[in-house]
Formats: sequence, C-alpha cells, structure tokens
Amino acid sequence: MEYRNLGSTGLKVSRIALGCMSYGDPSKGNHSWVMTESEGQPFFRRAVEAGINFFDTANVYSDGASEEVLGRAIREFTTRDAAVIATKAYGRMRSDANGLGLSRKAIFSEVDASLQRLGTDYIDLYQIHRWDYETPIEETLEALHDVVRAGKARYIGASSMYAWQFMKALGLQRQNGWARFVSMQNHLNLLYREEEREMLPLCISEGIAVVPWSPLARGRLTRPWEDTPSTARAAADEVGKAFYAKAQEADRMVVGRVGEIAEARGIPRAQIALAWLLHKKGVTSPLVGATKMHQLEDALAALDVRLSGEEIQSLEELYPPHLLAGYE
Repeated sequence: MEYRNLGSTGLKVSRIALGCMSYGDPSKGNHSWVMTESEGQPFFRRAVEAGINFFDTANVYSDGASEEVLGRAIREFTTRDAAVIATKAYGRMRSDANGLGLSRKAIFSEVDASLQRLGTDYIDLYQIHRWDYETPIEETLEALHDVVRAGKARYIGASSMYAWQFMKALGLQRQNGWARFVSMQNHLNLLYREEEREMLPLCISEGIAVVPWSPLARGRLTRPWEDTPSTARAAADEVGKAFYAKAQEADRMVVGRVGEIAEARGIPRAQIALAWLLHKKGVTSPLVGATKMHQLEDALAALDVRLSGEEIQSLEELYPPHLLAGYE
C-alpha cells in the first residue's frame, strides 16, 4: 500500500480510502441496497489486510448505523491509533427544527452523537457534507474550530461546494486563526471532470487534499454502456441517474474508450478508470465503495497500473462540458 500526506498535514493516509456508505443497516435510511454488518465484515478485513487505513462515513448513512458498524470493525480488525476515521455532518438526523444543518447547535450535537456511535474519543477528519445556505459560514467555521480545540476532531474537511465558497471559507479561517480545512471530498471521475476547472487548481494551490467520491461514476465506468445495471444499488440509484442523465451520448463514448484501453491491457475497466484518477495531480485518496469483493480487489490492483501519456490523452479527449452536479 502507498501512503500520502493528507494535504499539507503530517497525517498519512492510504492511497485508497474505503467508503463506508455501503455498510450499515438496509432497514434504516434511504438505501435498501446497503449491506448488513455481517455482510460487510469481509470488506473491512480485506481492506486492513491490504494496508488501507483511511475509512470514510457520515452520520446520515443508514441513519447512523454506518458509523456504528465502522467503529466495531475498527476495534475488531485493527487498532484505533492505526485507523484514520473520517465522518461528516450536515444532513437531517432528527425531525425537529435543529435536526440538520451546520449551526453551532447542530455541529456540537452531531459530533458528540458520531463519537458515541463510532465508539471513539476523537474523529480524525470531521467534514461538512455540504454548504449550509441557512447558517452564516462564520458560525459554522468557528464551531468547527472549537470542536478541534476540544480534541473531538484532529482535522476538519469539506465536501462538494463551489470553489468560491471553499475559498471564502479558507480565507475566513486564515483571517480569524481558526482551524483550517485540510481536505476536499468532491465529485470527480472520467464522466464528471468539472472540478478540474476551479476546485482542483484551488486545492493544489492551497495544499488541500482531494479525496474524490464516486470515482467510478456509480459503476458506469466498470461495464459496457449497453449492459443493464448488474447490482441492486445501480438499479435503485435515482441520484446517480440524475447526475449522468444530461450527457449520455458523450459519456457513452468515454465509457467505450475505457473499454478499449482495458481490453488492450487485459485488465478490468475499473482498474483503468481508477488508475486515471490516481494519476490526476492533487488527488490523494479516491473513496472506493465496494459491495462485491472483486470491486475492492480492482481498486487495490489499480495502484499498480501505470497509464502512458497517450492513454491518458485518449481517455480525456472525448470529454465535453457537463452541467454541475453533486453540490446539493
């Protein structure tokens, strides 16, 4: 396993992160395809065996059950000090008026709830899941600073937002001496590269780690375009359909190009698509979600795939501009 510093920090994280939305309780939350705890255990075991130390979840995944499952897996398969746990806050966790968002009240409540579910005294990377348009950003940032000062989080990060919003937050943190965002978890893959225009250059300039979500475009980069969804998740994924519904003809050509290079190499398409992302300047650790063991194995194998300049150009040359997606 390769390890890199998380942005400009001294924290070492594995080149592949295990995304834990797939593990929790299918009876909770909005995703019926989620694996049960017993079904997910082999994936945690294999991840640890392979040297993965970076695990990402969120309070809203399975209404908190994903955090519980992750916490128990850390205790069973590795040690707390060896693991880097990342979780998030923003989405609705309670039905009352303050049961969502990034107010000071919500952040203080949710970080404590996450700590309890994870069964730990601290979170390595505490992230805001989205931009909260109903709370002054200054309030959110000061509350996050206080969470770090209290020892409940070691570092803080952010997820999908506009580059101007992220730079505004970074500027306020610098101006006020508050704990600074060290990572950006954003939407980036061969079918969605809009982050290359503003967000990636900003992160590179500011020393911010990039930990992309949906690196395989929700499975679209792993199979021929004509193939029907082969998983329960793909069939039920209305969000994914919305993300990629507006540029299907162009996306079909990119998926075809991935297939051509994969066939020429004699390796699965997923390895090509992930290798491209791992070659991208500024990218630290793609978040890989796996519900089949070969998906995790492909992610690990992608670490050894070295694409030529010609192959990278071939993968990129068919991409057209896309409508922005994933900020909501």
